[in-house]
Amino acid sequence: MNTNNLKLAHILLVEDNEGDVLLTLDAFEESKFQTQVSVTRNGQEALDFLYCKGDFSDALKPDLILLDINIPILSGHEVLAIIKQDEYLKKIPVIMLTTSSCQGDIEKAYNKYCNSYIQKPLEMEEFIKAVLKIEEFWLQLTTLSK
Repeated sequence: MNTNNLKLAHILLVEDNEGDVLLTLDAFEESKFQTQVSVTRNGQEALDFLYCKGDFSDALKPDLILLDINIPILSGHEVLAIIKQDEYLKKIPVIMLTTSSCQGDIEKAYNKYCNSYIQKPLEMEEFIKAVLKIEEFWLQLTTLSK
């Protein structure tokens, strides 16, 4: 049995589009798995959260990060590079969840060691299905590092 099933999974969603935040939260609410989702809306907030700085001094380390590329202050690519160079953070799976289908963005993300790159579906129902599949694979099927 996967030991991840025994605890509440914690997901950090880094997304500035309010509609996508709401859709993602709705998808996790529909899920049969227990998750806690924390939301940051720009790259600096994401790093503050991960390093427990400022308003996020009591933040818990997430089990999974859903990271958009096109976010303010620091881009998703910049945040990804910092995460994957940090000994404390680099084992957290980072999924680039973005509207970009640009091959350059895809290559750049994998070159910076993202764990997966998923283009956001445009249809609401497909978007929710994609989020549920992410959750099922990364939080139920996969055994994550502690």
